[in-house]
Amino acid sequence: MKRETIFLRLTIYVMALMMLAICIFIIPTHLINANNLMHNLTYNLIFGMGLYLTAVLFFIVLWQALKLLHLIDKNEAFSNSSVLNLKNIKISAYLACLIYILESPFFYMFADKDDAPGVVIIGMVLAGAALVIALFASMLQKLLTQAIRIKQENDLTI
Repeated sequence: MKRETIFLRLTIYVMALMMLAICIFIIPTHLINANNLMHNLTYNLIFGMGLYLTAVLFFIVLWQALKLLHLIDKNEAFSNSSVLNLKNIKISAYLACLIYILESPFFYMFADKDDAPGVVIIGMVLAGAALVIALFASMLQKLLTQAIRIKQENDLTI
């Protein structure tokens, strides 16, 4: 492992531990509170499944980022494997954004019952953050594809 990627790897591990703590402690607490407010188990199950599904997508993104760092350590950053990793990050982030958009009515219902408008803002921020990550991964995928193509052309001319 190179020294340049150690900090990024540690950051990814800390983010994974934080998400795991959120999945174990915070989400169940909020689902219980939502059940006390909305008194509808179906809404809570859909809301909880959406939150846990986005957590799984988040772990997929972190795993793909670790694979990308591994390729960088092996000096294979300009390869089709890294393009595939970026594609997987892009797809996961778009799916997370879509899930948060589809769950926005549940954020609104929870905020309306609890009289906490910040919950709606949190839902919109989560969807926006996922969209920004997806767009950034898409842009990096296109740039990396072009760089690989240029590298192949240069290898052929030499």
